[in-house]
Amino acid sequence: MKDIIRIGAGAGYSGDRIEPAVELAEHGALDYLVFECLAERTIAIAQQARRGDPSLGYDPLLEARMRAVLPVAAKNGVRIVSNMGAANPHAAAKKTAQIARELGLHGMKIAAVTGDDVLDIVLRSPHRFEESGDDVSDYAERIVSANAYLGAAPIVAALAAGADIVLTGRVADPSLFTAPLIHEFGWKMDDWATLGQATVVGHLLECAGQVTGGYFADPGYKDVNGLARLGFPIGEVRADGSVVVTKVAHAGGSVTEATCKEQLLYEIHDPARYFQPDVVADFTQVRVAQEAPDRVRVTGGRGQARTGTLKTSVAYVDGYIGEGQISYGGPGAVARARLALDIARERLAITGVDTSELRFDLIGVNALYGDALASSNGGEPYEVRVRVAGRASSAKEAARIGNEIETLYTNGPAGGGGVTKTTREVIAVQSVLLAREHVNPVFEFVEASDETA
Repeated sequence: MKDIIRIGAGAGYSGDRIEPAVELAEHGALDYLVFECLAERTIAIAQQARRGDPSLGYDPLLEARMRAVLPVAAKNGVRIVSNMGAANPHAAAKKTAQIARELGLHGMKIAAVTGDDVLDIVLRSPHRFEESGDDVSDYAERIVSANAYLGAAPIVAALAAGADIVLTGRVADPSLFTAPLIHEFGWKMDDWATLGQATVVGHLLECAGQVTGGYFADPGYKDVNGLARLGFPIGEVRADGSVVVTKVAHAGGSVTEATCKEQLLYEIHDPARYFQPDVVADFTQVRVAQEAPDRVRVTGGRGQARTGTLKTSVAYVDGYIGEGQISYGGPGAVARARLALDIARERLAITGVDTSELRFDLIGVNALYGDALASSNGGEPYEVRVRVAGRASSAKEAARIGNEIETLYTNGPAGGGGVTKTTREVIAVQSVLLAREHVNPVFEFVEASDETA
């Protein structure tokens, strides 16, 4: 057993940069590279893609990432764990096997973890949404997907079976990082204190560049150098779960007590009871200490026994958003933009566009903070962009909003330009709690020979 396991964060969301992951695989002396690529709605969008084509439904950047990182990862013995399988882990594993074969990387063991797709279970038994209290059955015709947050166990099993690459669907973000540590250090799945600290590790690393100064940066207040070449983090983890967060020395960004503390608080509701599928983590005794430049030690995470339920994200169609935008510039730009909003408001009423919600914004003036702060600002911008957006029950009705904004080109006020209009389906997400015994995660190996033409 190694004294220290080095885990790198290769992505913090689906569309993240690819170069920092390659840099980690090449220069990070890693044991594992983890790509965390699923947001709440991402998997619902992936489910829609899979419905259109059963061979799809995995992360759209999976192929680009794997082609970039597999050669150097294989050369340096770096194992990969990722939720890029999204709505179709098996197809993701097959595609990865195909890429490995094309790159001449033979003998790689690629595992797909499934079991998070629980749509049938959710639909056939009574549940209420945690957020609204509504009966799930009332939404049945609009539901797109239901995915339970799996824990580390199936990834651990795949790694124990020799997997070089493990691709999952919906797994709790920290569990992607916890699983390699459980496997390497032989931790028990009921060692709650250690799993609590391991959750701290995963939470620090899961958003990649956020902890190396990316989301932290604020010029003049929190300056960070080299953001255009931001390096992603590495966790040096010991058998007790303690971690030193660092990065590749030549990479941009910074790892400090402050960057780690901000990330530690990110998306945490109750730091004493951070519910995860593996453990109920307790962050209240966590200690953060700078050891050296770009080296921060984090200790003190604790935990309690996991609950008997798993959070399950249920995604459903919640109408359509129609939007139109147009810009005004020069003297009197704000006055003309306000007139444009007045015209748009009246036109939507005259033509009877059927919406349940409408917004009328001046981007650069009041779109974020409203008119109260806009009027107290003192100065007036020399350019402003009108945005009108609304929710409708059909795509056809939503499209009428953008069409009406487009007519401002020739129907006044003067000087409008740069019109854009969009219509998009709204995918909303609520949660149910599903008993663990109803969720049965498994893994299977997918070899290159399984790839079909």
